[in-house]
Amino acid sequence: MLAFAAFSGAGARARPCGHSPLVLWALGPARLDEVAPRAAAVVGTRAATAYGEHVAADLAAGLAERDVAVVSGGAYGIDGAAHRAALDSEGITVAVLAGGFDIPYPAGHSALLHRIAQHGVLFTEYPPGVRPARHRFLTRNRLVAAVARAAVVVEAGLRSGAANTAAWARALGRVVAAVPGPVTSSASAGCHTLLRHGAELVTRADDIVEFVGHIGELAGDEPRPGAALDVLSEAERQVYEALPGRGAATIDEIAVGSGLLPAQVLGPLAILEVAGLAECRDGRWRILRAGAGQAAAKGAAARLV
Repeated sequence: MLAFAAFSGAGARARPCGHSPLVLWALGPARLDEVAPRAAAVVGTRAATAYGEHVAADLAAGLAERDVAVVSGGAYGIDGAAHRAALDSEGITVAVLAGGFDIPYPAGHSALLHRIAQHGVLFTEYPPGVRPARHRFLTRNRLVAAVARAAVVVEAGLRSGAANTAAWARALGRVVAAVPGPVTSSASAGCHTLLRHGAELVTRADDIVEFVGHIGELAGDEPRPGAALDVLSEAERQVYEALPGRGAATIDEIAVGSGLLPAQVLGPLAILEVAGLAECRDGRWRILRAGAGQAAAKGAAARLV
C-alpha cells in the first residue's frame, strides 16, 4: 500500500535497517488503506508517569473526536493509554504487533487488543505462531511510523523504542512531534532531545491535526453552540451540562448528573437532538460535535414529523 512505498523510495539507503513488509496480517473492521491517510502515531515509554498517561489519553481522545485514527504499539504505558482513550471516544485505533495474532502481547493487554480487533484494526507482518522478540519490536516500529502521517512521542527516555519510532518517522518523511515534560523527569528526556533537534512541539490534539488533516482544514478550537444554549429551559440546560464532554452516557447516567429523574430527562434530550446539540447512538447520548449540528438537527426534525 502507499503507506509503505517510502521504504523503496529515494534515500532508502540512508534509513535504518528495514524494508517494506512482504505481507500484512490484519484483524478488525477498519481498513488500513482508508485509515492511513488520516492517522497519527501516539507512542512513548512503557514506564509512563501519571502525567504522560494523562496527556496521551487527552491527545488520543481529541484526535478520535476529529476523526483521526490513533496508531500505537499495544504496549503498556503510553501506548495503552492512547488506545483506550481512542476506543472510549468511539474513534478508530490501530495496534501494530511484534508477533502473531494468536500470541497477545503483553498478556495483560489481551482484553484491550480484543477491543481493538472489534472496533479498529490489529496488524502485523508476522504469521500466527511467531512470538514477540526484542528485534521484532524494533522492526515493528518502522510500521508504526509508516502507517501514520505523524509520530507524536509523549514520553521517552534517552534510549527508547519511541525514539526509534521517531527516527523511522523522520527517515520516512513523516512529521515528528514531541510533548514537553518536566525538566526533572527522565521520562521526558528523550522528548526534550527530539525537540532540540527540530521535532514539532505538541501540547494538544489540534496541533497534531495541523500535520495530518486535509489541506485547508483549520485546527482551531471547535465553536460551542452558544446561541442555541441561550434558548434552553432550565431542565434542558441541566441535561445538556450532564452530557460528558467526551464519550457518551446512558439515560440513567445523565439523570444522575443532572439531578433529575430518568423519566424527566427524556423530553429535554429530544429537544437537544432537534436543536442539533446532542445525538443518540445505541442507547447512549453524547454532545454533538460542532459542524455536524445543522445536519443532525434536520435529520432529527424529519424523524419527528
